[in-house]
Amino acid sequence: MSVATKLKPSPKPVSEPRAILGPTGNRVRVSDESKRETEGLKKPLRRKIPVSESPNSVVQNNVSVDSSCSSDSSSSSGSVKTVSSRKTVKRSGVKPVKAKVAPTADEVVVEISHSPVLAEPLKRCDWITPFSDPLYTSFHDEEWGVPVHDDRKLFELLVFSQALAELSWPTILNKRDIFRKLFDNFEPSSVAQFTEKKLLSLKVNGTLLLSEPKLRAVVDNAKQMLKVQQQFGSFSSYCWGFVNHKPITNGFRHSRQVPVKTPKAEVMSKDMMQRGFRCVGPTVVYSFMQVAGIVNDHLVTCFRCQECNANVKKDIKPKIDEIGKLTKVVENTRLSR
Repeated sequence: MSVATKLKPSPKPVSEPRAILGPTGNRVRVSDESKRETEGLKKPLRRKIPVSESPNSVVQNNVSVDSSCSSDSSSSSGSVKTVSSRKTVKRSGVKPVKAKVAPTADEVVVEISHSPVLAEPLKRCDWITPFSDPLYTSFHDEEWGVPVHDDRKLFELLVFSQALAELSWPTILNKRDIFRKLFDNFEPSSVAQFTEKKLLSLKVNGTLLLSEPKLRAVVDNAKQMLKVQQQFGSFSSYCWGFVNHKPITNGFRHSRQVPVKTPKAEVMSKDMMQRGFRCVGPTVVYSFMQVAGIVNDHLVTCFRCQECNANVKKDIKPKIDEIGKLTKVVENTRLSR
């Protein structure tokens, strides 16, 4: 009698734990591996779409997909592929790029204009302070030291330089419109015809604009200016001839270095007095040379120093015949005396 031998079922081979690349090296994770296999049996496998099989539109529009929030991306079946392909792309090392909008030119300008670095105050000459009269500050920034070649304007500045013996610059500038109205906008031909009665009527609130000697000097100077215009062609050619028709830049660093008169001012003063001009001492003449731009006495630390040099008009150099005429007249005048 044969005895049936019962075969025992062969024991199930135990799979060896597989090495996994962890962040700190190769380590054996038995429990994690077995757990992953058990979960894999319960969940159906999902086929992953590799990068090569993903639609071209998904790869090309990767940026727009990340940034869009449309309802189609969450409801349609194609959106699932889009998400799956996007994850695959991320695993391969390609990171989605977010579109950046460059700032416009207007935005850049606004940012720069509000920068505290550009809000620093301008450096002016020492005699202009934060407490100076606004008209005086504007006069310093826009007129003082700028070369002037208009005869009417030069006559106005000469009168103001003479008035400095009695008034200050801020006072003169505040009364500038009154000066222009009473002196017929400083037209030499009109002022030269002023009578004594007209002079005594130049009053402001019952007080003469200037002292009587100064007012008479203005009328006499207007008459002499007309003679200079006939002889030299213009009062500008006469005045600029003393500096060879080129403004002088002294380049002083401190206000205490600025003189009240110079040898050139003395020469010009002497010549003007010999021609019949009145109240034109060296100090008055040098003030006139400064304000008319014949001399640039802006301090080198002042922002207007270089601007006045750069903005010198091209017509400051007269014609060759005018230079020759001026030189000949001055030499003949000095030799005759």
